[in-house]
Amino acid sequence: MASTTDYVELRCRSAFSFLAGASLPEDLIDQAAALGYDALALADRGGVYGAPRFFTAARRAGIRPLVGAEVPVEGAGLLWLLVEDRDGYRNLCRLITAGALGRPKGEARVGWEQVEAHARGLHCLAGGSDGPLAGADAAANLGRLRAIFGERLAVDVHRHHERAGERLARRLADLAGAHGVPVVATNDVRHARPAGRALLDVLTCIRLGTTLDAAGRRLLQNAERHLKSPAEMAALFHDSPDAIRQSRRIAERCAFTLADLGYRFPEFPLPPGETPMGHLRGLTCTGARERYRAITPRIRRQLEHELGMIERLDLAGYFLIVWDIVRFARERGILCQGRGSAANSAVCYALGITAVDPIGMDLLFERFLSEERGEWPDIDLDLPSGDRREEVIQYVYRRYGERGAAMTATVITYRTRSAVREAGKALGLSLEQVDRLAKLLRAHGWSDEHDELAAQLRNGGVDPESPRIPLLVSLVRQMQGLPRHLGQHTGGMVIAAGRLDEVVPLEPAAMPGRNVVQWDKDDCADLGLIKVDLLGLGMLAALEEAIPLVRAHEGVEVDLAHLPPDDPQVYAMLRKADTIGVFQVESRAQMATLPRMKPERFYDLVVEVAIIRPGPIVGQMVHPYLARRAGREPVHYAHPALEPILRRTLGVPLFQEQLLRMAMAVAGFTAGEAEELRRAMGFKRSEARMQAIEAKLRAGMDAQGISGRVQDEIVQQITSFALYGFPESHSASFALIAYASAYLKAHHPAAFFCALLDAWPMGFYHPATLVKDGQRHGVEFRPIDVTRSDWRCTIEDGAVRLGMRYVLGLGEEAARRLVAGRPLASVAEAAQRGSLRKDEVEALAHAGAFAAFGLTRREALWQAAAAERDPASLLARVRPPAAAAPLPPMTPFEETAADYAATHLTPGPHVMAYLRDGLRAAGVRAARELDAVPHGAPVRVAGHVIVRQRPGTAKGFCFLTLEDETGTANAVVTPPRYERWRVVLNTSPLLEVEGRLERVDGVTHVRAASFRRLEVPAEMPEGHDYW
Repeated sequence: MASTTDYVELRCRSAFSFLAGASLPEDLIDQAAALGYDALALADRGGVYGAPRFFTAARRAGIRPLVGAEVPVEGAGLLWLLVEDRDGYRNLCRLITAGALGRPKGEARVGWEQVEAHARGLHCLAGGSDGPLAGADAAANLGRLRAIFGERLAVDVHRHHERAGERLARRLADLAGAHGVPVVATNDVRHARPAGRALLDVLTCIRLGTTLDAAGRRLLQNAERHLKSPAEMAALFHDSPDAIRQSRRIAERCAFTLADLGYRFPEFPLPPGETPMGHLRGLTCTGARERYRAITPRIRRQLEHELGMIERLDLAGYFLIVWDIVRFARERGILCQGRGSAANSAVCYALGITAVDPIGMDLLFERFLSEERGEWPDIDLDLPSGDRREEVIQYVYRRYGERGAAMTATVITYRTRSAVREAGKALGLSLEQVDRLAKLLRAHGWSDEHDELAAQLRNGGVDPESPRIPLLVSLVRQMQGLPRHLGQHTGGMVIAAGRLDEVVPLEPAAMPGRNVVQWDKDDCADLGLIKVDLLGLGMLAALEEAIPLVRAHEGVEVDLAHLPPDDPQVYAMLRKADTIGVFQVESRAQMATLPRMKPERFYDLVVEVAIIRPGPIVGQMVHPYLARRAGREPVHYAHPALEPILRRTLGVPLFQEQLLRMAMAVAGFTAGEAEELRRAMGFKRSEARMQAIEAKLRAGMDAQGISGRVQDEIVQQITSFALYGFPESHSASFALIAYASAYLKAHHPAAFFCALLDAWPMGFYHPATLVKDGQRHGVEFRPIDVTRSDWRCTIEDGAVRLGMRYVLGLGEEAARRLVAGRPLASVAEAAQRGSLRKDEVEALAHAGAFAAFGLTRREALWQAAAAERDPASLLARVRPPAAAAPLPPMTPFEETAADYAATHLTPGPHVMAYLRDGLRAAGVRAARELDAVPHGAPVRVAGHVIVRQRPGTAKGFCFLTLEDETGTANAVVTPPRYERWRVVLNTSPLLEVEGRLERVDGVTHVRAASFRRLEVPAEMPEGHDYW
């Protein structure tokens, strides 16, 4: 009998096989460690998606991770390929890429010739019921595999106590023996523990689009495909000990790890005779003279300091590549601005990468780059979302080649709502049940002490003990965070010298012309792959559109780089929290802070952008700062050495750069050591690492004579804040955009709102809310008109003409055909010239877009109902109706309801205006009337729920924003009230709130006590939920 230490499991799938495996890589490693494994292989379906997380977890557990993948072969099933060496890994990546690119997403396949071309360094396992030896051509396929892989081939067999499986295992063993190919034992692992079988069955049903009741034999017969101990596997194969020993022999051959990727960053193409560092110095000097005009000794010292570090770290090529991307964007008039810690660099500022002067703002370069960090800097570039950003992305593809650049992935994981919907369907629940449960459970915290799930279900009309409901709840819990499918990161690009597809497989992105790597940004960073983030920012797209609109319709030239500083009208608007649509300061929390902050200058806006973040909130920095700003609390410094660092923020640390400087001032840390402190206490904090760095911090303070209560206070400030602190440079970069957007709203509102509607989806609010806010600012919005509207919104005589993009069910191409076919004189002419389908004619009619033809909405719908296809020409035509439409015109409320149904917004009256008389008679106030209600008075207010928030930092509180025809009102819901009224709160588009008015520092809200759902026959757009 084989020794129990001989066995290595060579065939594991994780949840990164996307609905074909039920355990995360970390769970497989945890179970392997508990079972005594010293090595384990992961071979996910179609890729190495989970390999980085598997590698990281395995190293931490002291287990050797073997890399592999399941590769589908055209007409032959799946091959399990394990990597022996770096050549093998390169070949695996290229083989997977070859099977994916050029094929529809999700239909990757390779041919035998591709397998042969990429076989070097790979060990093939060819067993299993879905492998190439399970069918009638098994002998021919085995002969072909033996010719390709030679001694790097084995036939793997499983023993799962299934009759058909046992027959297949015997047949495979006989076939292998006849061809002189070794047999190896594997367990075809799909989940870490036996209990994972139920989840695997549901995931299988989701993948196959069926239900548990209908799946039948497409589900596994038992729970045997869990990770078994080496002893259990040795017992299962007691009659074939060499099959156990063969697993160890194969594992010993597989020496490759992801630490040996061989990734190289590309070299920047230089002018003849130039070096990367010399070229960078020249560009920096030229840019510094343009930016600073006079180069003072301080500027010169800082630039030399930064350039010296860049040279020592051999990063000149990286800076040149980012500069080149920015240069391309600027030459084409594309707004481009660096953000994040890059704004701490004077070199980045001189190169035009960032817009914030770090010397003038006294920012700390080492937050961006230091010798102690041992990793590449991270430069994020904000670009206008949409086509302009795509121009820049395609430039990078052209510059570095189709196989040299790709977008990073994002792993789309299950959250409550998606898990309920998909698991509910798999369990055979009705669509009505699934929808109700998804709404009930979408805000459930699963670990939140304030959540009482059974009561919550009961309140929503669902019996928690009814058949399959407990199973659904269990499944949804297990599905939280499991990978669902691979998506595309918003802008992260990885570029490589040579072939990127020898480092990580590439596959087609959903968007044509793009490829995506199989790893997300964190995986890439952990494995040393360098990415450049080309991020789409909706507000930059809005600004880019608004500036020419102002020029064309108002005759005013707006230069974002030279806006009037500290404009009184802008800051008056900010102090009133009149910031719907304004970048970064439009959230409910920001709007509640602005009247207390009372910003008067740009640095106040920098603080405002940063202060409503988890770090200042969790670290209890917000209220002390605001109290000191209002003069209610004296400014206090824990130690005199901190005063120069914290003076601008009134003794309260708000920025990461302050954290670094505090450690340098009180503990004698170098800038690099201070950055290590921040990272040790950062997002992926390790308890041991944190304790070690805290001990070092305290030792440094002891050496400087700082001890006792003062030392504890400083340590508390640093440790509580470091987890979520915001870089001052990042806040300053965003504050520039916030100021620009506020300036446009204050001085050019028509262009501002027109551009916002065209840039949507973006920001915090639905277009319906943006339209109403624009109307309150004196902007006229004109309805969609097939004779005047473009696809996008436009400005017409100072008013905003809504674009046809807001007609639900109408495509852009159809709208552009309508525009090209003008002038139009009838529904029939519009249908014919636009080549419209009947449903598109009806969509336009429902939106009131044919009013220019003298038709009421119902008359237009009557004519649209007569639309039919012309079989000969395939052009839509409309027969003039034999008689007038028999229906009366719509009432004003019906017109508004039709607007919401057809476009999800209305340029007409707010729906609440139609309810106002009845509400007023019942004592319900309008939003703008709350200013006259005294603090503590009982009050009732009602409106359309445009925002629901229940942030993790709020200890179970829920915050609502209601909108009516006069403005917005905020309500605060305590945890007990939320639990009692959860169903009404989460499912009511229109809501009446009763409670007491509270006013603090000019900020008004209602502390809610009870709620009433308002029913109207209108399809209101859903509010934004932030849980």
